[in-house]
Amino acid sequence: MAEQSNIAAHIERHWYGSALGNLWLLPLWCIFVLVSGLRRLWYRMLPVKNLGVPVLVIGNIAIGGTGKTPLITYLAKRAGELGLRVGIVSRGYGGQSDTYPLNVTAETPVSQSGDEPKLLMRTGCHIVVDPKRSRAVHFLKDDVDLVLSDDGLQHYAMARAGEIVVSDVTRGFGNGWQLPIGPLREPISRLNSVDLCLVNGEDFIVQPVALVNANTGEQAKLDTFSNKSVHAIAGIGNPARFFTTLKTLGYMVEEHAFADHHAFVKKDITFSDVLPVVMTEKDWVKCREFSNDNTWFLQVDAQPTADAAQKIDELLIRLGTPAHG
Repeated sequence: MAEQSNIAAHIERHWYGSALGNLWLLPLWCIFVLVSGLRRLWYRMLPVKNLGVPVLVIGNIAIGGTGKTPLITYLAKRAGELGLRVGIVSRGYGGQSDTYPLNVTAETPVSQSGDEPKLLMRTGCHIVVDPKRSRAVHFLKDDVDLVLSDDGLQHYAMARAGEIVVSDVTRGFGNGWQLPIGPLREPISRLNSVDLCLVNGEDFIVQPVALVNANTGEQAKLDTFSNKSVHAIAGIGNPARFFTTLKTLGYMVEEHAFADHHAFVKKDITFSDVLPVVMTEKDWVKCREFSNDNTWFLQVDAQPTADAAQKIDELLIRLGTPAHG
């Protein structure tokens, strides 16, 4: 098990360094490129049926976190301000339900919906989870003007009217190779066919807006733990970004990184000292049942630049039909 972990760490390290260290994976790379290329060609030759409502996909071509969920939250709120009725569909990664489509409500266990759909509930939008996203879109189509798809850029079985690719300014597209030599799910040339490319750290920033007690809901000042030691918990695609945010706030961070979509249990956030525990909001939705008064989460929002905000508005208006137009 440890050997497998070391191999995975070696591969990922070279994703964001020299590809030479991963060239031993060239046979697998050839298979991946061939299969993914044939798959794209198949759907290009046999286009999928229009679902009757415009779908805007927000995804990425690289493995790892890019700040996509805060951006979707911004898009949903902004679309509402523009007069659009918005729904959100998701694969619900990390969740498992007996029936689909799954209409996500406040009572839906995160074990069924997955963490990101549960987190996106704060948008106030209608959220539907289904591994077959096209089925989720069909479920929503009569009640909304625009559907936002949380990820799904490579889910070509779902028709889409627009696409936004999100990347991270620090990681970018790594060494530029596709999996498994590099972190790319599709070649960089895929960017030429999307409507908008937004870079976290350039076109928008993900900034903390509140420090919230995970047990009571109490909000505290962001600098509450400035110059104090905290246990920092992150089970997201890029934990380092969360830890850096806390350090920017002046926190003295003891880092505890977990895999993206990690299924947390109580012992993961329990320590032998009395230091505060600070986690991402995405992780909190999975820990809320066993959190205590010493547990906090950082609520964040995406803030686009003026130029990016204008491009987003233009895209939303072009794709959606105002509910009261």
